[in-house]
Amino acid sequence: MKVQTNVSLKPYNTFGIDATAKYFVEVGSIDQLREILQDPDYKDLERLILGGGSNLLLTKDFEGIVIKISIKGIETLQEDTEQIWLKVGAGEVWHELVIYCVNHNYAGVENLSLIPGTVGAAPMQNIGAYGIEIKEVFESLEALEIKTGQIRVFTKEECQFGYRESIFKHEAKGQYIIVNVTFKLSKTPVFHVEYGAIQETLKSMAVEDLSIKAISDAVISIRQSKLPNPAEIGNAGSFFKNPEIPKAQFDALKAQYPAMPSYPVNEYTVKVPAGWLIEQAGWKGQRFGQIGVHAKQALVLVNFGGGKGNEIKELSQKIQESIREKFGIQLSAEVNFV
Repeated sequence: MKVQTNVSLKPYNTFGIDATAKYFVEVGSIDQLREILQDPDYKDLERLILGGGSNLLLTKDFEGIVIKISIKGIETLQEDTEQIWLKVGAGEVWHELVIYCVNHNYAGVENLSLIPGTVGAAPMQNIGAYGIEIKEVFESLEALEIKTGQIRVFTKEECQFGYRESIFKHEAKGQYIIVNVTFKLSKTPVFHVEYGAIQETLKSMAVEDLSIKAISDAVISIRQSKLPNPAEIGNAGSFFKNPEIPKAQFDALKAQYPAMPSYPVNEYTVKVPAGWLIEQAGWKGQRFGQIGVHAKQALVLVNFGGGKGNEIKELSQKIQESIREKFGIQLSAEVNFV
């Protein structure tokens, strides 16, 4: 484990922002993580814990230490005829875990195919797509408490999962580093194909026998058709959360905009697609120098190459302002600003 100085973070964030870390270290075990946290040369510095860098917007150079979590491993804790419990290192690539599960016919995460990032970051955000959230297959996680170096187990209830939310974004923020996650997966799949374009895509793929692999393939196809590959165009996927608004407000907007799509959350609240709002406000496909809004999906802000994090942040704020003015809705960023 070697601490490097003045390291470019361009390869470590999917926006491709060329910010510099004063100190940078990659850790492959809990012991290495403890060691760097307790090192007197670095323990009092500001820390940035890095997974896949796919939910991050770097707006400046980082003057502290960047700790890249590369703790790997997939371990079967227990299984029976119906279910299997997998303990997975925080540094494993999320999509590679999904493919592992699909190949072994372990059901539950197939709708979450091709979501960028690492396993350790997934519960922080309660990642979700196509009608499924990680909380539905989550059993528990282990996190290292920075102050004490002790490992604490968090149950599903203790994680306080919400829509793209968890305790790690609120009262536990900056206090713990997730080191592994345990998932409970099913050997008898229940298929979820009612959300988005999955059924339509399965039909176009001429799928006759539904399987978790077919669903995974369909989700991959949909995501690849709508979302730019970060290796080609810098982006962090969905930049904004889909806002949840009171039903009375939605009913008033629906009268004004009959085509406005929605998803009921409960009898009082409705979720509206942020991408639709942004497109209606005229932002889709707009380019401003080396940054812009993706031409196929207005929810995605992009760096065409050489764009600065502050420029993307300012663009996001202008979009928020225009949506507030046009619809009276406040968009919240899904991406974390550093």
